[in-house]
Amino acid sequence: MTQNGELVACRSCGERGLRLFLDLGVMPLADRLIPPEHLGEPEPAFPLQVAFCPNCALMQILETVPPETLFCDKYPYYSSFSDALLRHARDNVTSLIASRRLDASSYVVELASNDGYLLKNYVDRGIPVLGIDPAEGPAKAAENVGVKTLNTFFTADLARSLAAEGRQADVVHGNNVLAHVADTNGFVAGIGLLLKDSGVAVLEVPYVKDLIDHCEFDTIYHEHLCYFSVTALDRLFRRHGLYLNDVERLDIHGGSLRLYVERTERVTARVHDLLHRERQENVDQFSFYENFSRRVEALRGDLLALLRELRQGGHRIAAYGAAAKGATLINYIGIGPDLIDFVVDRNVHKQGSYMPGKHIEISSPERLLTETPDYTLLLSWNFAEEILEQQAQYRERGGRFIVPIPELRIL
Repeated sequence: MTQNGELVACRSCGERGLRLFLDLGVMPLADRLIPPEHLGEPEPAFPLQVAFCPNCALMQILETVPPETLFCDKYPYYSSFSDALLRHARDNVTSLIASRRLDASSYVVELASNDGYLLKNYVDRGIPVLGIDPAEGPAKAAENVGVKTLNTFFTADLARSLAAEGRQADVVHGNNVLAHVADTNGFVAGIGLLLKDSGVAVLEVPYVKDLIDHCEFDTIYHEHLCYFSVTALDRLFRRHGLYLNDVERLDIHGGSLRLYVERTERVTARVHDLLHRERQENVDQFSFYENFSRRVEALRGDLLALLRELRQGGHRIAAYGAAAKGATLINYIGIGPDLIDFVVDRNVHKQGSYMPGKHIEISSPERLLTETPDYTLLLSWNFAEEILEQQAQYRERGGRFIVPIPELRIL
């Protein structure tokens, strides 16, 4: 439950005694890039505070920005610009086709299907699909690669309508979307309605334990309303007659979980093991989170000191990755054009715009070679291996990367 945009009860269980443990201040919307013609206009900004629910163990932000504001107005994120993400999706689909024996008689639905980066792998194998995504640009891009897409938000009402039309799914995908949804319980209820009795929902979410352990504070922004542990997820799904039957830990995005959710309970040892480990390490207790703020402040001080020292030494500094996490990092730490000359990104939909808040110009990665800054701050550190490989020529010319998370280092 929210009041004037601020959460007054847990998004999952309704508990009102939420405990605040991190305040990142008033922040701009992380994915709302600024076109050059709008640089002088007022920019929307909202509080970014994080709390823990002592009842169901869900970590969540307190502010709820309307989803139409976040996802429908020239949303700039296109999954297909990451080679690593494309491989990740293709491997997932290939495995599921084999394990679930999917064929032309099957039906696969993806929630927040973006530009069709995942579902096109099913299309290539002749398996019917449906994508659901509210962002107009990515939805059109998906249609262009043969992925039938509904350009709308997924809700329980939509799931009910699809089920009534006989369009229940053998597989429901939802990668990094559960955390984005204001109506958490309605979304999960919709998944239950959309699944066939024998179907499986294969969902991916960032893992809150990795976020806290590795000080990944920059993955906190207004689009990410929730940050999940296995404990919180198990309680959420069971509330809706669904069961977290299996789980895999993944390295992607700084540490994620792949969840296998079904209507029938058959919980694997992997789920029981993670639940046990979370109890042992107090992931379900406030004590696990309460020192996070001090660690974030220490990282801010160290990175700011390094950048200032390099700048004072006459070095030129750029940044790589106009991602949402990058917006959180530069705005919380206070990194502006006085420290960073420009940001580069492969996504052509971002090039020519400016980072929210600090208004640093976004260019193509080729600028690293034409200007060869001495250092490049790696804002998209979660794709460090891919980016370092792509930028081998820049590194051969003497360019070095600053990786801020999980620990500050220069490569």
